[in-house]
Amino acid sequence: MKPVDRSELTDFQTYRDSRDKTRPRIIEIKQRRRIHVGDALTFLFENRDTVRYQVQEMMLAERIVREADIAHELHTYNELLGGPGELGATLLIEIEDVAQRDQKLRAWLKLPEHLYAKLEDGSKVRAKFDSRQISDGRLSSVHYVRFDVKGHTPVALGCDLPEYTAETPLDDQQRLALEDDLSA
Repeated sequence: MKPVDRSELTDFQTYRDSRDKTRPRIIEIKQRRRIHVGDALTFLFENRDTVRYQVQEMMLAERIVREADIAHELHTYNELLGGPGELGATLLIEIEDVAQRDQKLRAWLKLPEHLYAKLEDGSKVRAKFDSRQISDGRLSSVHYVRFDVKGHTPVALGCDLPEYTAETPLDDQQRLALEDDLSA
């Protein structure tokens, strides 16, 4: 997927003026790309629209105007898109109870090795994690992952960590959204 270019961004005030019109469309785009795996894992697949939105939101929230700072935000968020044939996602580990979440984030250190996208032929493509987000003793509750599906649209997402096994079939809308992203 082609990265978002600086020329596609507006200054934060111009963005603020159009934000109310933009948000409903982005919410709908994100909804079709949000996939829950079990009760603790949520994948939000990113595309150019969601990345552009995130950068504009950061520029607005932090009043970013310096070109170097805008370039940094673009670089950071464009990494979420993945390369050709890949799908990029934000993984949220959602456990409301603070003590339980802390315990799981320490116990699930091998989680990165156990997440997969299942293809139509039944093969599993393992997630690639950003190693900067994993410390020696604890996972972060937010991760950026990529699946090198070689341009094939997944039919399911899953986790086969012995302590947490779940698989979610993708519905037609989800598959179509990811197919669109792979062809962009």
